[in-house]
Amino acid sequence: MILSEVRMAQYESGSRTPKEKMIADLATVLGVVPGALTLPDTRSYTGLTHTLFALEDLYGFKINSINGELCLTLDKHSMGYGSMYDIFSAWHSQAEKLKSGKITAEEYNDWRYNYPKSER
Repeated sequence: MILSEVRMAQYESGSRTPKEKMIADLATVLGVVPGALTLPDTRSYTGLTHTLFALEDLYGFKINSINGELCLTLDKHSMGYGSMYDIFSAWHSQAEKLKSGKITAEEYNDWRYNYPKSER
């Protein structure tokens, strides 16, 4: 299997998407599952898992155990830590307002569906 540099550049830029057979062949050569090479479908646990792996690579998410509870944390040394911290802080603030009854579920969902516009 030989891919031209142009075709690879098109795949990398997103201007073309490889067919399923090509993805399967690439996955075999690379020794990974095909789902690791595609945008994950978060409607399945496998797709969600690959999304979490991508977040680990891109944004420094880490799986940890705190007081016996599994949780995701942010790596303070990752490049995007400050931005992700701001996003998580805003999310946590709204979730706490919902939990304490300061806002309704409808208001919480409105905030989520309009983020980041709702932060302005």
